Amino acid sequence: MSDKYKRDFLWETLTWKEIEARLKLVDTAILPCGAIEQHGPHLPVDVDYFDAVYMAEKVAERCADPKPFVLPPIPFGVSYHHSAFKGTLSVTNNALAAFVYDIGMSLAHNGIKKIVIINGHGDNKPTLSFAAQMINRDAKIFVCVDTGESSDVDLYSLIETPNDIHAGELETSTTLAVRPDLVNMDLAVDETLDLNNEYLDFTSERGVNWYVHTQRISESGVMGNAKKATIEKGRKMWEISIEKMVEFVESIKNTPLEKLYQNRY
Repeated sequence: MSDKYKRDFLWETLTWKEIEARLKLVDTAILPCGAIEQHGPHLPVDVDYFDAVYMAEKVAERCADPKPFVLPPIPFGVSYHHSAFKGTLSVTNNALAAFVYDIGMSLAHNGIKKIVIINGHGDNKPTLSFAAQMINRDAKIFVCVDTGESSDVDLYSLIETPNDIHAGELETSTTLAVRPDLVNMDLAVDETLDLNNEYLDFTSERGVNWYVHTQRISESGVMGNAKKATIEKGRKMWEISIEKMVEFVESIKNTPLEKLYQNRY
């Protein structure tokens, strides 16, 4: 079997004996969670799913031994707000939360003590956070959700577009950097949002959480300016995102569970 499929951190490629042996060395697992949903006329519908998987595997590769487990990814997310655009596949908040909860409880039963959920889709965040709380409550293990918090502050300094949150400058750049054959820049559009309210602006430091059906604020499904995307920006974004997540995962992996309980999470 090639190294692409047989890597000692990929849970699904290991035998139960191999997992049993590795659990004596490492107690940390990464769960990638994404979505299958429209990403404008120029990007594939798997962007959020692919990005979560890509990030998880690249992070594990760069982590020191013993590397954290990477779990089989969850492809579907809470995407009802994109349902006016074909190709979007959505599950309910309750279904996703229950599914993640069951996975987390099963991991705890196996001996995993720390779970890092890498979330590729922003609107999964409330649901995944709820599931993380319930796993922590019932299994008494560490569970956290990263939806870009570890690196967004750095990434947004690299782009020009305000409110660039979906299929715009950022996501088009990161897709160009790793899958340029799946990006049709001839169809890229500028649908920069001007909400004229700092409390509703998605990237404002004072912004509140709020929800809207995409077609009410974007004709193409893009929220941002895809025309400003470049491969160079995307490469920098990936490097920063992976580096920051490696730092975070290493800190979690190397901290005893008892000490993590003293921290806020």
